[in-house]
Amino acid sequence: MSTSSTTSRKYKILVVDDDANVRDLVTLYLQKEGLVPIAASNGEEALKLVTQHSPEVIILDLMLPGMDGLEVCRNLRRVSDTPIIMLTAKGEESDRIVGLELGADDYVVKPFSPRELVARVKAVLRRGKDPAGREEEVQRFPGLEINRSTYRVLINNEEAALTPMEFRLLWYLASHEGRVCSRKELLERVWGYDTASDVRTVDVHVKRLRRKLAFPKAAFSITTAWGLGYRFDVKAEQPKTAK
Repeated sequence: MSTSSTTSRKYKILVVDDDANVRDLVTLYLQKEGLVPIAASNGEEALKLVTQHSPEVIILDLMLPGMDGLEVCRNLRRVSDTPIIMLTAKGEESDRIVGLELGADDYVVKPFSPRELVARVKAVLRRGKDPAGREEEVQRFPGLEINRSTYRVLINNEEAALTPMEFRLLWYLASHEGRVCSRKELLERVWGYDTASDVRTVDVHVKRLRRKLAFPKAAFSITTAWGLGYRFDVKAEQPKTAK
């Protein structure tokens, strides 16, 4: 069993899949890493278990009987920011994009490597760690304040409602103002993956982030550097302050 700091506490992982073989396989690999798997075979059961157990990560198959995975994701995002990793089939690219648009953090394509899936889960858990006693960290730009201790973003003194993943993406881009960040870099530094992943995950999150930051008279933008990645630009000629 792994004794890494990521799994030093008993994190609960909800596995939602109607295939018992998949549930059992994923459960086995999660248990080997010291994680606590909770299994659901359909969407209705999954929503009940989220309320009962408050899992740290949800592994969600899109192809479920009755309430499908997209509807489960939609319902979860109305009440929870719990990270969601979708399980999808190879031919479901449009559904994957819809799932990301609904607020899923990432996806893994079936058939998948259980080790890779567990690595994704552990990356999510590492992202969520917030060391006790951390000093307040704020980035300020003209008309924009990003507060990492409260996960709040204010644009012209009006709050923008971002998911934790959207916040982390904005924080990283803003921390490298004026520099192009490649999709690979963003996957590694924001999502925490040191293995190859589909860059569409980054593209969809940037699209959602832009939409949520589209306030009138905003003095900043997330610019696409074609073929390279994305860059955070400040339009106003004023210096940034931080503390």
